Amino acid sequence: MKTLYAIIVGGVGGAILTATIYSQFVSTEMDMTHATATESAPLYWVAPMDPNFRRDEPGKSPMGMDLVPVFADSTKEEDPGVVRISPSVVNNLGVRTAKVKLAVLQESIKTVGYVQYNENNLLHVHPRVEGWIEKLYIKASGEQVSKGEPLYALYSPELVNAQEEYLLAKKRNNQELTLAAESRLLALQMPEQSMRELKTSQVVQQTIVFNAPQSGVIDNLAIREGFFVKPGTTLMSIGALDDVWVKAEVFERQAAQVKIGQLVTMTLGFVPGKTWQGQVDYVYPTVDAKTRTLRVRLRFDNVDMLLKPNMFAQVIIHNDSQEQTLLVPKEAVIRTGTQDRVVLVVGKGQYKSVEVNLGQVTSKLAQILDGVEVGEQVVTSAQFLLDSESSIHSDFMRMSLSPADIGQKNKGQENKADDVQVNTSDENVDSADVEGVINQINFQTRVANISRGPIEKWGRDPETMDFVFADRLSLNKLQQGDKIHFTFEIQNGDFLITDYGLTIQENGQELNHD
Repeated sequence: MKTLYAIIVGGVGGAILTATIYSQFVSTEMDMTHATATESAPLYWVAPMDPNFRRDEPGKSPMGMDLVPVFADSTKEEDPGVVRISPSVVNNLGVRTAKVKLAVLQESIKTVGYVQYNENNLLHVHPRVEGWIEKLYIKASGEQVSKGEPLYALYSPELVNAQEEYLLAKKRNNQELTLAAESRLLALQMPEQSMRELKTSQVVQQTIVFNAPQSGVIDNLAIREGFFVKPGTTLMSIGALDDVWVKAEVFERQAAQVKIGQLVTMTLGFVPGKTWQGQVDYVYPTVDAKTRTLRVRLRFDNVDMLLKPNMFAQVIIHNDSQEQTLLVPKEAVIRTGTQDRVVLVVGKGQYKSVEVNLGQVTSKLAQILDGVEVGEQVVTSAQFLLDSESSIHSDFMRMSLSPADIGQKNKGQENKADDVQVNTSDENVDSADVEGVINQINFQTRVANISRGPIEKWGRDPETMDFVFADRLSLNKLQQGDKIHFTFEIQNGDFLITDYGLTIQENGQELNHD
């Protein structure tokens, strides 16, 4: 109970503190903006946290905060999105800034991988004749062997017959038959040492010993003494460990940063403090459809033989790009999912939120492709509050300007104070027509939760929110899941639906019915 009480008290206190700071912030901004308009009468009063809540006289907002007066001079801004705050508020908010700089973005890629054999040096051992394994000199996988060391002894009737044919041709002193019989023995992989013994002793060898064709480590040992083998049977593999491969994966967004020949640093947990230097040996041409990652192959020398297949490794692929680009601190970027923004410093005590085209993002920096210029100042702390106020103020100006004023602004003409008209009609400001889907409806309170579409004239994106139906409207035909076309107004802080019609499907077309 004490913990719950503390959470409730903390939450309420935090909300009050946030509202107080925000009120101070907005009030200070208004004071700075209208310092020269104290003698003129306010146009109207607006809620500090809801610019759509307006009154013709002072009062309280739905949240209990004092309404803020808006003067005629407030419409004379050259840029609607500019926010003006006093130095004291800047200090209280802890606003920090940084310059947009042109520099090289060199962010290393950190990932993991597994040590594997260099497949170019991996040799598979197969017989070329049928027979039985009489003796196996290698007992288990993982044993080290040297080139020429015996691996297994094979009894093969086919090899015995080939030796007899050779000796018979030799006795008849038939040069052509002798050469043909010798070629057959070599084609059946008769070892050179066994060939020399056959020529010297002139005696058929019943069991032939086969030796290691290269030095390395035995892997995939698939035979035991007494096994019957035939061509196509994989007896074992011999992998050289002079150098190894490490196969790793990088995210799809990092694929463009990886190139063959880049330097790579590797560490392994079993040898703390030791690092290996290698390079990117190959970049695979396809991306994994499930993990959305790109495989890369790294190559490392293994002179000390410490690297062993299937070891887990941590690797860093070093970016050697020399291309300069616009960079800002990562924390300066506000990412909403549909838009990326930064808050620019446009003057002393003046800030504006602008949209940017975001490129590569690292742990500390963000690449800006479009939206800012070199040398401009961006806010890196308290930018969310400034962005919120700038966005609200910008939307407010779009609703306040008449179409003629907007057209003049787009042509680059300067707006004078008496050209800017505040339109307070319900049609353009306080009401809107929109379509939506009813998620839930409470017939007693006449409140419905509706996922509405975009409101183009206000510049509002689709949103799910609560609406109140006017008392004169009948709700008998409504139910959860209905798609409706409705008109709503903003009254006393509520979104009041004044008219609606059900949208139904007929022959694949949507029709509105009252």
